[in-house]
Amino acid sequence: MPNGDLRVLIVDDEAPARSRLSDMVGDIGGWSVAAEAANGQEALDSVAELSPDVVLLDIRMPGMDGVEVASHLSTLPLPPAVVFTTAYDEYAVSAFEANAVGYLLKPVRRERLLKALERAARINRWQLADLVNTAPELCARANISVTSGNRIRLVSVADVISFHADQKYVRMVHSGGEDIIEDSLKTLEQELAADFVRVHRNSLVRVSMIEEFSRDESGLYRIRMRNSAAPLAVSRRHVSQVKKRLI
Repeated sequence: MPNGDLRVLIVDDEAPARSRLSDMVGDIGGWSVAAEAANGQEALDSVAELSPDVVLLDIRMPGMDGVEVASHLSTLPLPPAVVFTTAYDEYAVSAFEANAVGYLLKPVRRERLLKALERAARINRWQLADLVNTAPELCARANISVTSGNRIRLVSVADVISFHADQKYVRMVHSGGEDIIEDSLKTLEQELAADFVRVHRNSLVRVSMIEEFSRDESGLYRIRMRNSAAPLAVSRRHVSQVKKRLI
């Protein structure tokens, strides 16, 4: 049993589910409900404002689902522990269990809630990477996190033009400017393969934003992105893939 009051944020798009979890948390000594949130953005805002110890996080929510919320939370310097609440079948549940991600199968029972709270472990980017490999259909992000202190700003994936590896970080170019993020280029390439293509070991670009593909007199391949004057190099090992995606 935890010592002292640990605070819980409850996130679920259904008010009755939030109310039921709130009542159960209130009945367990040592825990209190810090706030409730009805969607992913409210969850991120509440975490930034309140810094709860644990987030009870529904997976199926309109807009930003629970897995994406957890992914954004994992970028914080001190993220809260995350326990998913889910009505998914046993196959999906086994994926969470195998990767040490806390979960509660709906309808949530008091004894399971207590056990999950007691053993809640911080979800991290490695656990999420394992989850992507086991159940990729649950993990497609609609937004990329930009973290500043304990605040998370979201950039829509639809607004991203390219990613560029820069030493230990990745520079993300989007319609609103540029930001430094901590995602690896390899992970971004796997996750966003439907819309992006690797053109160089250091660059990943949105296919639909490629305006020109050319080869200069010295035999070097380059692309020019829409609304950008500076060309990007295309390495020889990626030429065939770029051509295929453009066709």
